[in-house]
Amino acid sequence: GSLLLWLLPSILSSQSRGDPHPTRCQQSPTRVSCRGAGLQTFPEELGQGVKHLELSNNSIQTLWGGHTLGLGQLEYLDLSFNRLEALSAPVLAQLPRLRSLLLGSNRLARNSAANGEALRQLPSIELLDLSANALESHVASWYVSSLPSLRVLDLSGNRMTRLLAGVFGGSPRLRQLDLSDNYLMEIEEGTFEALGELEVLDLALNSLHCVTGFSLTRLRVLNLRHNALELFVLEERAEPYRLRVLDLSYNRLLRFPELPSAHHLTLLNLSNNLIASLLPGSRDAGAFLLPYREMTRSNGTRAAAAGLTGVAHLDLSNNRLELLPVAFLQRLGSLHSLSLAGNCLREVAGELPAGGTEPGARPPALSVRWLDLRDNDLRVLPPWFLLALEGVDLGSNSLRPCGSPWGAESLGEALEGTCTPFYNLPGLRHLSLRKNGISRLQPFAFNRTPLLSLDLSGNRDLLMAGEALAGLESSLQELSLRDNQMDNSQAELPCLGALAVLDLSGNRLGHLPSGLSCSRLRSLDLRSNRLQSLETPALAEWCRSLRDVALAGNPFSCCSLGWL
Repeated sequence: GSLLLWLLPSILSSQSRGDPHPTRCQQSPTRVSCRGAGLQTFPEELGQGVKHLELSNNSIQTLWGGHTLGLGQLEYLDLSFNRLEALSAPVLAQLPRLRSLLLGSNRLARNSAANGEALRQLPSIELLDLSANALESHVASWYVSSLPSLRVLDLSGNRMTRLLAGVFGGSPRLRQLDLSDNYLMEIEEGTFEALGELEVLDLALNSLHCVTGFSLTRLRVLNLRHNALELFVLEERAEPYRLRVLDLSYNRLLRFPELPSAHHLTLLNLSNNLIASLLPGSRDAGAFLLPYREMTRSNGTRAAAAGLTGVAHLDLSNNRLELLPVAFLQRLGSLHSLSLAGNCLREVAGELPAGGTEPGARPPALSVRWLDLRDNDLRVLPPWFLLALEGVDLGSNSLRPCGSPWGAESLGEALEGTCTPFYNLPGLRHLSLRKNGISRLQPFAFNRTPLLSLDLSGNRDLLMAGEALAGLESSLQELSLRDNQMDNSQAELPCLGALAVLDLSGNRLGHLPSGLSCSRLRSLDLRSNRLQSLETPALAEWCRSLRDVALAGNPFSCCSLGWL
């Protein structure tokens, strides 16, 4: 009560003065933040030395009069998420040092001519955010007609349907341009001609149908995801393209884009398209499904890969490829990670790609180290295909691991191509075989393959024969057997001395597998089993290492909880 009486005169005094900000803004000599302070007008008496001013998430409608008097040192002004309709030329003329102006999520579609004229008073402005202002194509041109120092421009989330030639002619020094989330259907020829320094262009979430005549050779990042592209062509030019990142995901591409001279490209995202062929010249859907022999001899795949010598990350997931394109991938000498998840892949060709003509010859190894092949219809992989891999996700296929290489039956199956050998792969470290319908794991299935992580989850009623994981005792660190509905007779584990993370949830275990007592587990998931208690030998070891444990969904006995 006494505190309230002490503060009351100050509160009343502040209200009587109509002071719009002192009790709700945070202030230092050079920075003021009134974010979400409920302001309806520009704050007053901010001080002479303020350089950084945040006024976002308020209800400010106009900039008039003497609002900016004394702010000659201001370099950063955030007015986003207000109700601004009008900018004032005399007000902005008082901000000669302003470098960054954020006006996103306002109502600047009104008074566009006057507002554009006001922005011309900022000759030093380098960053301008006009996103989410309901600006149409002709209106946007008013705002950027004469900003010679502008480096970063955000026009995302507006209502632009076309880009007019010369619209950015007044901002020749632009380096980053965001036009995403508009309604763009047309880009007139010459639109970007004046932008010789442009490095990042975002055109995502528009309605573009084709991109040809591309002339931005200095561009480094191009984002075209979520459009309606059916065609993308980079024309051959004397000056090589400097493009490093190209995102064409979520479009309607039927074929691999034509990318000559894209030698600097390192990341290419083509996911979620309709690509059925890696031959860029083919338009006939019937010609997409070429026999593998023709594909390996085709100049088309060679041409498609010729300009992609620097690509390190390629995403072709969720397309319509039916044949795993080994010949194409062999020509991508820098490829490190590749996703072909969610296609219609059924096999890798039975015959060797070009270069493997002699009996028993192995094809040149792929450069790719991380491969995602989940959600396909693969039934078998040739042994040589996995040799160079460090990690592979083969989840949601129909692969069956071969057994011991010394068993006559397993050796015969491997030679006949009815199973896939995962042994003798010295480079492989991470393997996922979840949801492959594997019913039995043979002994020594991963012998001489020093896996660090192995996912065998989602293989219902999986039977792990004795010594199924033999050979992994000193390497395996993470193991998932989740949702296999295994009982103790089906889950025999050897002494895995390096094992640190184990997931046994979603099974029918009545007690822990005996081999676990020598594992120094750090994380253990035992949810949804039939455990009534945990055995003492294992607990004695785990009490020094275990950090995370999940036990829910077990019928633990209330009479024997001493282990807990």
